[in-house]
Amino acid sequence: MKDLNIAFIGGGNMAHSLISGLIDDGMPADRLWVSDPNTPALRNLQQRFAVHTTSDNLEATQHGQVVILAVKPQLAKAVAQGLAPALQATHPLVISIAAGIREADLRLWLGDGTAIVRTMPNTPALVRSGATALFANSKVSKEQRDSAESILRAVGMTLWVEDENLMDAVTALSGSGPAYFFLVMEALEQAGEELGLPRDTARLLTLQTAFGAAKMALESSEEPAELRRRVTSPGGTTERAIEVLQGKHIDTVFSEALQAAHQRSLELARIFGGNDTNG
Repeated sequence: MKDLNIAFIGGGNMAHSLISGLIDDGMPADRLWVSDPNTPALRNLQQRFAVHTTSDNLEATQHGQVVILAVKPQLAKAVAQGLAPALQATHPLVISIAAGIREADLRLWLGDGTAIVRTMPNTPALVRSGATALFANSKVSKEQRDSAESILRAVGMTLWVEDENLMDAVTALSGSGPAYFFLVMEALEQAGEELGLPRDTARLLTLQTAFGAAKMALESSEEPAELRRRVTSPGGTTERAIEVLQGKHIDTVFSEALQAAHQRSLELARIFGGNDTNG
């Protein structure tokens, strides 16, 4: 992978985190190009990482054996169509991190023979603890799959899905998932304060408890349900709290929440996709 030139179209937070992760993994900065209309953002990237920067997407693209579309979903169509002639001439691997944009739409805009990997990272990628699902179309070679996986692994764990329809479920679970945990943390902090804890104390205990629970789950071979049972002593405080949560049907609440997120992912794909009736 260190022999590849990578062009980022878009220099926002996710591109910033990927560039940081790649360079930390030993990627030479002079093999990275970034294009963005935001001059201060480009200046920051150049000063921090010494990567090549430009405001011209085509200039960046002509250097890339891998082109990463790191633009907002509503801009993806126009940007992709603008790049299409150049990409048809050079045939790079295109990796999209534009949320909700389907491979079929990208292929429509970029050209039918384009090797495309669609990804769904989440915001913990900003601290190199992300979870990213990847889907490759039939034009992606084994070597290109390996390159895509290596690039995204620079900011966390990766996994492949072979059915693109599952990307909407990925979006609902891990794409939106950090916000669910932040909401739970928010509720725990507030409840701790209501019990008399100082705000800073309630927050620190909440954050460390969340981190510890996640670490235990990651490092254990047991299912979360078993880990929960092990810390729930019969007749104890935890059991009483769990009874309240289960009595409120917390599983149903989360199921309904993910169903809503899943439905919205489908809607956004239609809105931003190439078959959008609004053009």
